[in-house]
Amino acid sequence: RLSIPLNLLYVIEKVAEHLDCSPTSREVAEYFDQHDKLRHLRQEFLFPKVAELPPSDLSLVNGSEECIYFVGNSLGLQPKNVKKYIDEEIEKWAKTGAHGHTMGSQPWAWAENNLEDLMAKLVGNKEVALMNGLTVNLHLLMLAFYQPTAKRHKILLEDKAFPSDHYAVESQIRLRGFDPSTSMLLLKPREGEDTLRTEDIVSTIEREGHSIAVVMLSGVQYYTGQLFNMEAITKAGQAQGCYVGFDCAHAVGNAELRLHDWGVDFACWCTYKVSTLSQIAQSLSLYLSFRLLGWWGHKLSTRFQMTNEMDLQPGVNGYRLSNQPVLLVCPLQASLEIFNQTSMKDLRKKSILLTGYLEYLIKHYYSRDESEPHKPYVHIITPSNPAERGCQLSLSFSLPIRAIFKELEKRGVACDMREPNVIRVAPVPLYNSFTDVHRFITVLETVLAASIVQHG
Repeated sequence: RLSIPLNLLYVIEKVAEHLDCSPTSREVAEYFDQHDKLRHLRQEFLFPKVAELPPSDLSLVNGSEECIYFVGNSLGLQPKNVKKYIDEEIEKWAKTGAHGHTMGSQPWAWAENNLEDLMAKLVGNKEVALMNGLTVNLHLLMLAFYQPTAKRHKILLEDKAFPSDHYAVESQIRLRGFDPSTSMLLLKPREGEDTLRTEDIVSTIEREGHSIAVVMLSGVQYYTGQLFNMEAITKAGQAQGCYVGFDCAHAVGNAELRLHDWGVDFACWCTYKVSTLSQIAQSLSLYLSFRLLGWWGHKLSTRFQMTNEMDLQPGVNGYRLSNQPVLLVCPLQASLEIFNQTSMKDLRKKSILLTGYLEYLIKHYYSRDESEPHKPYVHIITPSNPAERGCQLSLSFSLPIRAIFKELEKRGVACDMREPNVIRVAPVPLYNSFTDVHRFITVLETVLAASIVQHG
């Protein structure tokens, strides 16, 4: 009756029945937290106090409380071991100088290599390489995989792709002498809908596949929070002779990925959404001769012989340009070690319930009510099907969104706004609790009331 998955609704209502309380009461949230086998992971992160967040208004909120941190995409919370690991490398530099490149427990020259297995486990792939920044990696991969011809020159991507993707695709097309107005094939939702249907993506590939060189979509769409069916899209694209790749920036650590099993040709992502600053890229099992080369693509066994005769590493490691700065490796190490304490299966299980609980409360209190036309309402543009989303819900409001966002920040809520009309709320299963969700709903009620007073 609230248009959320029946199994989630059943769980919430059965817990409420067990506790003899309303499904919307705080007791339900506390019950979920008490029975959350991942709740200990919250202690691995540093939670800012409300008073520490610059926009907070301490006349409206208790500054000593932990903030409600629902920024799951822009920058996650800092793992406690980040500072420890960075301090260790700073101390090593002070005491050993250049010897730190090749000596110690984590030699700087290949420090990122120690993390590849942990990252591979996270994305369901056998082969990953840690390097560069996201847009750099998009360009490196498309230089290799986008080989346009007069008949097959298009790149398929979503209409409102993240700017990193859009600009990279646009410039790659121009670099090869084609016109983005005819070579960029943009996917748009149906009229009156917010997200793309998998069948529409597949039918576009089947209809236009003869002219598509590369299918390049996001794993999770940054604005809507839609999780694309990467397996179906990969199968459809490859059946038409297209290379298929994904920008998984919003999907890694958020959804269960099996890039190897799905046969994805290439993928890249950045890791700030899982509380890290380092960047990574990967491509899958293809050896392509058309690529940009760097020293770190040379095999380690002969790299320092300085012959200037490339002895290229096979697979994704051949895309390396240079070694990662160790101070960026440290946050990634701290984050991946926390992920390694659990599994994506268990994180995903909690995430589905956590975000489903948030969806339940929002729809219970703030669905549009035709009988009360002046009542403020919230529209969730993210798919309600858990299989079609990660942890994020993208919310639009009947009231001015900038005012809503500002009032949330004043009250110690960290989320983010994306133009033109969305606030992204992303409870992260690694460190967010069900009580965080209930607190957010309570704050939102106050915010909407304040906004009504301001805007009438």
